[in-house]
Amino acid sequence: MNCKPTYLGKVISVSGSSVSIELTPKVRSGLLMIEGKAHRIGQVGSFVRIPQGYNNLFGLISETNDTSSIPDSYSLSAERRVIKVELIGESVGSDFERGISQYPAIYDEAHLVTESDLRIIYGHNDLGQVKIGKLSSSDSIDVSIDLDKLVNRHSAVLGSTGSGKSTSVASLLRAIVNKPDGQLQTPSSRIILFDLHGEYSSALKEVSEVFSVMPSEGESSLIIPYWCVNPERLIEFLCGQNELLKNKFIELIISEKQLFVEKNPDLKIDRDKVTQYTPLPFNLRKIWGDLCFEDKVTWQEKDQENPAYKDGSEGDYNKLISPSFKPPANGGNPPFKGGNNVWNKQLELMRTRLLDSQYDFFLSPNEWSISETYSVDKDVPDLLYQWLGHNKPITIIDLSLLPSERLDLLLGSLLDILFESALWGRNHDEGMKSYPLLLVMEEAHRYLSNDSNGLTKKMVRRIAKEGRKFGVGSMLVSQRPSEIDETILSQCGTLFSLRISNSTDRSRVKAAMSDGLSGIIDSLPILRTGEAIVTGEAARLPMRFKFKLPKEGQYPNSSDPDVSANWAKEWSFMNFDKITHSWRTQNPKKNS
Repeated sequence: MNCKPTYLGKVISVSGSSVSIELTPKVRSGLLMIEGKAHRIGQVGSFVRIPQGYNNLFGLISETNDTSSIPDSYSLSAERRVIKVELIGESVGSDFERGISQYPAIYDEAHLVTESDLRIIYGHNDLGQVKIGKLSSSDSIDVSIDLDKLVNRHSAVLGSTGSGKSTSVASLLRAIVNKPDGQLQTPSSRIILFDLHGEYSSALKEVSEVFSVMPSEGESSLIIPYWCVNPERLIEFLCGQNELLKNKFIELIISEKQLFVEKNPDLKIDRDKVTQYTPLPFNLRKIWGDLCFEDKVTWQEKDQENPAYKDGSEGDYNKLISPSFKPPANGGNPPFKGGNNVWNKQLELMRTRLLDSQYDFFLSPNEWSISETYSVDKDVPDLLYQWLGHNKPITIIDLSLLPSERLDLLLGSLLDILFESALWGRNHDEGMKSYPLLLVMEEAHRYLSNDSNGLTKKMVRRIAKEGRKFGVGSMLVSQRPSEIDETILSQCGTLFSLRISNSTDRSRVKAAMSDGLSGIIDSLPILRTGEAIVTGEAARLPMRFKFKLPKEGQYPNSSDPDVSANWAKEWSFMNFDKITHSWRTQNPKKNS
């Protein structure tokens, strides 16, 4: 009889990477006390070690069986417990590697994995190892992930509503930037969190700068200058689909940008190399006025020298007043026709957009607006400094107050600005190759579905494929993994799977995970809140663990309403004026 305290049992069958182990009667209670710490035995997702001379094979328990699944010829006792283990790696001395070079033999010993074994695997004290929680099967064992691989190889946090997803994301980001004692451990980290529900500012307030369309106290204004946005998408947003108008619009954008270069020689930009994609300011209202002129103009002469304005009404593009012209006359009499008068609908839509106050942060970008003399108070460097240059490790972009139908355009534009700056700044000290950027994208299924075909999906696909080369990593957060584009999800090297009840979502996660851990994935519906299975590049071994719980006051603003307590309150008269005012002003913040 083996007397080693970690002894679990012996190997009784080997099939590929799957090993069946019969547990010794000594561990039939399911609990082992080692060095004063309790270890639960036979838990799905817990570890097993199989010594092979100087080497140790490591595996994860994927199922537990009774004697009915094992042939009678193996039976050594009337009551037996058998566990199925998936082999996933081996250690040689103090070095651990994924994959195995040899298989165990029948009757080889199997042992419980202790904290000292896991220290060999995870290297807790190594630079770049981030402690994010505790192992589910043993509360004394810390779970660490590799920060470099988490960022460079992309990741996803997946879980049904109510599984603790938002709290887990907040806990994960806090673990990255803070030491256990609360001091900063990565003061120069660059993490941008796109918050679609405005729930993270309360959870990460002391380690983040928050940008919002309608900022509260302590928050900054979110500005996305229209002239930094992909021009084709901008035109589509402003005017809808019209190929002829689009071509003329782009021609005017290039002309305006070239004029800005001429007026600002200190930029040292070659005028002839300016394209519609060059991030230079241009006057959108002036272009609207030029398009109105082009569409409606009539001329006093055939050679089109003098416009035939009606009553001297030349219009005012700054006030969005279009010019008026005398109608063309018949025959060879003046006024003579100039424009085709076919863009009325599109130009009126553009005018409406420019007048809509909910788009001011975008179409009237304050200090980033161009003046009549072709100067700007703030330029692209100031924009990047706002998001990346402050002394907090996390930037929260609160998108909760954006018009939902324009989420794709605006989020895609933010990603476009950030990725282009990484692409062209790869050889500079301030670039993302020197200070990598992690983009955390909440509610990813809303804009990365198979049916989506917008700017955001295009940019995320590009980041997933090329981001590593330029220092940009992504983390997707979603409650519906089955709706996320398969190509994008397959690029996520690390997966954190919280409780997932839906079988379709579970199947997608199982397909995205490697290591043949079907038994562990089948446990996703019964995970506790805040408990997850992590697998992939950043985890040296796949494991089931529980995220660190945040301290009081560090939870996201996403908790369920307290139905029973609030419904039990004594009735009192209610006035709905404030709700109506918030609705009309598109501002959910409290008003007096």
